Amino acid sequence: MYAVSFYDSDPDATPEQFQRLIDTYPRHRAYLDEFALSGDVLMIGTFGDPATQGSMAIFRSREAAERFRESDPFWTEGLVFGSRILDWDPIVFAGS
Repeated sequence: MYAVSFYDSDPDATPEQFQRLIDTYPRHRAYLDEFALSGDVLMIGTFGDPATQGSMAIFRSREAAERFRESDPFWTEGLVFGSRILDWDPIVFAGS
């Protein structure tokens, strides 16, 4: 069972709040790169317009998704408007 984590954007974010995300991104990326060494995150990224659509990540387990979120600077510094983690049981096709 995998886990999918969603970060929702604040629909009423001000330019100052968006700038805080930009300023925090290098620390978020450094944390992500270190976390990825464990192999527990498979994919992560933003949707077409991250300012309004947010982002998602796919983890090997719910525990990994929760562990990532609890120390992610975007989360710990209150820059995520909302977040949810869903268990995911995908069908994986041969050759994928």
